[in-house]
Amino acid sequence: MDPRVRASRTLAGELLDPEFVEVGASGRRWTFEQMLAELPDMTGSFEEGPRYQPSDITGVVLAPGLVHLMYETVRDGRRARRSSLWRRRSGGSGWQMHYHQATPVPPEVA
Repeated sequence: MDPRVRASRTLAGELLDPEFVEVGASGRRWTFEQMLAELPDMTGSFEEGPRYQPSDITGVVLAPGLVHLMYETVRDGRRARRSSLWRRRSGGSGWQMHYHQATPVPPEVA
């Protein structure tokens, strides 16, 4: 969520698994390379621009080296519920996001 990470292909690449896949709030499917190529120009990637505000973060260990993270974000008054799978490979460089999905929350939903 940090704009400095989002704007840097190198830093974002350290957090995304090489097999990363995302289904965004728009319904678009993103791969590792697509995300790294376009992330620096996306909303939330600029220090002076709008930022994602995460809340209600919870996580569950599904197996050794695999965590399911759930949270909600707000950006410019728009809410999304998010779910991601983070994994740690043996001998790897720490935790990396393997899968992410965002679901828009209509304004009338609590």
